[in-house]
Amino acid sequence: MEIDNNQLLRFTTAGSVDDGKSTLIGRLLYDSKAIFEDQLEAVENTSRKKGHDGVDLALFTDGLKDEREQGITIDVAYRYFTTPKRKFIIADTPGHIQYTRNMVTGASTANAALILIDARHGVIEQTKRHAFIASLLQIPHIIVCINKMDLVDYSEKIYENIINQFEEFSSKLYVKDIQFLPISALDGDNVVNRSKNMDWYKGAPLLHTLETMHISSDINKIDARFPVQTVLRPQREGFIDYRGYAGRVASGIFRPGDEVVIMPSGFTSKIKTIDTMDGIVEEAFAPMSVSITLEDDIDISRGDMIVKENNKPNPVQEFDAMLCWFNNSPARERAKYTIMHTSNEQKAMIKDVVYKIDINTYAREEDEKELNMNDIARVSIRTTRPLMVDEYRDNRLTGSFVLIDDATHETVAAGMIV
Repeated sequence: MEIDNNQLLRFTTAGSVDDGKSTLIGRLLYDSKAIFEDQLEAVENTSRKKGHDGVDLALFTDGLKDEREQGITIDVAYRYFTTPKRKFIIADTPGHIQYTRNMVTGASTANAALILIDARHGVIEQTKRHAFIASLLQIPHIIVCINKMDLVDYSEKIYENIINQFEEFSSKLYVKDIQFLPISALDGDNVVNRSKNMDWYKGAPLLHTLETMHISSDINKIDARFPVQTVLRPQREGFIDYRGYAGRVASGIFRPGDEVVIMPSGFTSKIKTIDTMDGIVEEAFAPMSVSITLEDDIDISRGDMIVKENNKPNPVQEFDAMLCWFNNSPARERAKYTIMHTSNEQKAMIKDVVYKIDINTYAREEDEKELNMNDIARVSIRTTRPLMVDEYRDNRLTGSFVLIDDATHETVAAGMIV
């Protein structure tokens, strides 16, 4: 299978505290030669000061001073690296329960999630919670890395037992693709290079799995959605009459000549041209940023959406969503918030908390109505004007939104439309 060299794979890491997430990423960067010399030098110096024999690989991702001192990940640390086959963005997210919101933030755009399990402890509550969040966020691919195999004598039996434990509860989740890998991040077994200690494992090492993972079909190419971000009127020579609608294609494919509908007005037109920084293109698809010109002069502004006649999103003012509450202050009942959905901004309120989810047991708590930080709940939301929405499982961009507190301007929640 041919891999597009420019294809970008975003993946997130999740696991319990001390499962070795930061060490695993450090090992990936170190063994794939994706670390600058000055970074390497700084980490070698810090490692020596801490009294380590070799390089403390976890230091490559721990950016905050508190993290380096406590040896834990607090915030979401993003790392970029590239190999001859693919580009990668890693979101290293915290394992602690009090950082659920950070995991939701880091994982929301990921193609894949790496869930780490300590081979000595097997599946624990946090493993279930991370798998649940990954399935809630509809991450298409999950790679379960069973780490610290060197501490259980590379036992195939222990590896098989953990797979059975994971499959027992993950059958209740909505996940399309799960793969398992036995690794030792500290020693580099099955991370970039194959392990000589686990010749019973016949699969590919982690980096090869990430490089060859098929992600083209992760993008929705059926439902054509183009949220307008701004209107371009250059008013300069050669472009006096130019009126382009700029934004990023959320999903689907647009071509010149396509008949389109502008939502919410319902006006129809045809696409005249599709322009990019590099000139005119014959088709636009997600996640391209383009400017679309139409055959007709129509009043279109930021927040409108260009779609196809026979495939329109639902214009709704009331809908249910799974909401993750980010803020220290609890949600206020019937309080007004600003909802940001694609490029559309409206006023909204949480009408009702239908149920909260205990993310350790997946149980629904229907009597619990107060939303506190890191809570995940199904809620009913009402907006002042219609939003053009799809279900999150069909379209991660037009199916998601954030809520902003008008008083403090803080982002208080992120939601997925169901």
